[in-house]
Amino acid sequence: MRIEKFAAIDIGSNAVRILIANVINRKGHYTYQKNALVRVPIRLGEDAFVLSEISHYNFQRLVKAMKAFDLLMQVHEVKKYAAYATSALRSVENKDEIIEKVLEESGIQIEIISGKKEAEVISRTSFSNFIDRQKIYLYVDVGGGSTEISLYKNGKISVSKSFKIGTVRLINHLVDKELWDKMKTWIKTHTSKYKKVNLLGTGGNINKLHKLANLPESKPLSYLKLYSFYQELNRLSYTQRIIKYRLNPDRSDVIIPAMQIYMNVLNWSKAKAIFVPKTGLADGMIKELIFDDKKNHSNLNSS
Repeated sequence: MRIEKFAAIDIGSNAVRILIANVINRKGHYTYQKNALVRVPIRLGEDAFVLSEISHYNFQRLVKAMKAFDLLMQVHEVKKYAAYATSALRSVENKDEIIEKVLEESGIQIEIISGKKEAEVISRTSFSNFIDRQKIYLYVDVGGGSTEISLYKNGKISVSKSFKIGTVRLINHLVDKELWDKMKTWIKTHTSKYKKVNLLGTGGNINKLHKLANLPESKPLSYLKLYSFYQELNRLSYTQRIIKYRLNPDRSDVIIPAMQIYMNVLNWSKAKAIFVPKTGLADGMIKELIFDDKKNHSNLNSS
């Protein structure tokens, strides 16, 4: 048995996070356990979607975060890592400068991935506790800059799509009716042929709502409960939401548009509830690193 540590750095539109995992290799059979998760509230999307570039202030904060992540990986003796940037850095003019500066200061190489790649990486996450191969599932990952949606059929992805509808875009009024209509049409086109569609949702906001509902992981969050939360949170002020529900300041504003996205998807797919597996992009990145490690060891053994 071999135990090593891998790390996934997810540079999102609302926050930047690092997941460090213990990867256990038992004679070629890999499993992993989450060891540490650090989240830094750098809202790159607010710069990206409004200014089309990352401000000097957030540029410096990102560099500091990457330097801290590098030190954290050294302390944990991480063997392999991946650092993916999504919607925010995809859309800015100074992304090359950012990548170069982060590499120079921290030694961390950032890869900016497409929406399609993001959906593919997320699809590597394990939904074994939720998915019945005989059922149809719509998987929805809501981020600050985009929403990734995949249709699962026979336990595998049948089709997937990334939409530039995210919580940070919404609070900055950067999503028009045409984008909503495109998402609505796509969902209805791919779900209307099935009698019943089950929803899987990931992201910090739906995780928080599921936790507030005090539900076990195996129990879904119903549309009625989600709508009830929406009415309650929407009538409170930004500060009141922080105090009453102990929300992080960078969660208190984006949780409202996140609920709007999930409620729309529920309506358009005619699903009644949403299952909330505690997984996401960082988990998919760890799975990808494991797959590459397994492939490399297989090549070494065969040579």
